[in-house]
Amino acid sequence: EVQLVESGGGLVQAGGSLRLSCAASGFTFDDYAIGWFRQAPGKRREGVSCIISSDGSEYYADSVKGRFTISSDNAKRTVYLQMNSLKPEDAAVYYCAASIRGGLDYVEYDYWGQGTQVTVSS
Repeated sequence: EVQLVESGGGLVQAGGSLRLSCAASGFTFDDYAIGWFRQAPGKRREGVSCIISSDGSEYYADSVKGRFTISSDNAKRTVYLQMNSLKPEDAAVYYCAASIRGGLDYVEYDYWGQGTQVTVSS
């Protein structure tokens, strides 16, 4: 059974940092890209970042470049999203997802976690 389990969300003040984790199981980790997406109330799901497990290539949405960093520990089958300089507009439910194809378009992703809430106070 494929499972993606996010953790690390919470409440942080603007300018602060959080690190999200995504623990994956039930599929061949090295064959997949892992992406982070977010969705705020009333807004579309947005691709934030993606990492290709096989070669470590990283991709970021323009809105988070220079502030967020994605990384992967393949031995632990875990992907991290380090979020620095958080802004109120970063508040959302953050999801990790797995895709054979990768990228920042949510339609390319086959498996999803349950999400973790990130709240940023101004």
